Amino acid sequence: MNHDLKKYDAIVIGASAGGLYIMIRILKLLPANFGIPIIVVQHRSKDERTLLEEVLQQKCKVTIKQADEKEMIQPGTVYFAPPDYHLLIENDGSFSLSCDAPVNYSRPSIDVLFETAAEVYKERLLAIILTGANKDGSNGIKKIATMGGTTIAQSLETADYREMPQAAINTGFVQLVLTPEAIGQFLLDTMKN
Repeated sequence: MNHDLKKYDAIVIGASAGGLYIMIRILKLLPANFGIPIIVVQHRSKDERTLLEEVLQQKCKVTIKQADEKEMIQPGTVYFAPPDYHLLIENDGSFSLSCDAPVNYSRPSIDVLFETAAEVYKERLLAIILTGANKDGSNGIKKIATMGGTTIAQSLETADYREMPQAAINTGFVQLVLTPEAIGQFLLDTMKN
């Protein structure tokens, strides 16, 4: 399978412990006109009023924002799930936010985002699992790969917390294992299509 020829309509990223630092390393490589929407679940506690998006925006050229209910997904924007809400993608290309019970002890859950994205984007979806200390995202990775999407896990030696990428790799559905810089380069290469 030649990944170089694939065109993606969306990119989903799941990250947990240690994810912010890795996210900066990847997203700062992207130009302001990066043409594919990136949708991120980064685990953070509900009372955490961190300035995650502001911190990233200062270091990145792409537009970074928190996803809003019913917002239409736009190219060239990086969306983060708000704290304490699951982020789902609807068939019309909009977001919905849910207060349903945590999945894998997490809300937002990576699996919830990945599984709804797989239904909408099918083979035109690229999914990336980064550092984290739980197994969230591995069910989503399976579903995305089964629907024909492309799956990447952060290399274990570069992950502060290996459990999440390891759980994804253990499913047998991760197609590429890359360093953060190689993930950034892969994303840049998708623009050349």
